[in-house]
Amino acid sequence: MPIMSGNPFASPLPPQPFPLMLRDVTAVCGETRVFSGLDMAIDAGGLWLVRGANGAGKTTLLRLLAGLLRPASGASLWGDGRAPRAVPERATLVGHQEALKPALTAAENLAFWARFAGVEENPWPTRSDPFSVWALADVPLRTLSAGQKRRVSLTRLAFARAPLWLLDEPTTALDAAGQRTVWELIAAHRRRGGAVVVTTHAKGTVEGASELHLGDER
Repeated sequence: MPIMSGNPFASPLPPQPFPLMLRDVTAVCGETRVFSGLDMAIDAGGLWLVRGANGAGKTTLLRLLAGLLRPASGASLWGDGRAPRAVPERATLVGHQEALKPALTAAENLAFWARFAGVEENPWPTRSDPFSVWALADVPLRTLSAGQKRRVSLTRLAFARAPLWLLDEPTTALDAAGQRTVWELIAAHRRRGGAVVVTTHAKGTVEGASELHLGDER
């Protein structure tokens, strides 16, 4: 079991804007309709597992929820009446691409993401180092393995203040211990009133999770 130093969520979340509702949403990429007629309600403390074959629209859904894309039709609204926008106060998106600068060290990359999240003082590693990447602090990202880069990228969750986490196959390239840490962080975030949407190809489910199947997979 990985050791998590300190409490990664010592600070409370900002006031909660849940639910986030999708009503009869159609998403289009270029001239291709990715999915249509999608209804979804994301509540505080909720967890959605999104499944589907490659190309079914899992990543597109996360980008739509983050406010990086707009629905071609239908409505996407937070409980306070605001449409999703790409702002760190609302959602944290961890995608397939690590969003790390290869020329910078792990510490420099995490310092950038802490500032982006609105954290005045980088809490890593003094408050939490859930993926044990402190040993990589001074190492340029370009020299790290895929698994190490994934661990650095996911460490952003330890100081994310956004109520909604959008995680695109977060356990990819992680060993068993790293995968357990991902689910521990998700559970802790839900306990403090946050919500999580996870895309996954893995079988099995999580207690209390809702599931969405995109495309023809069942």
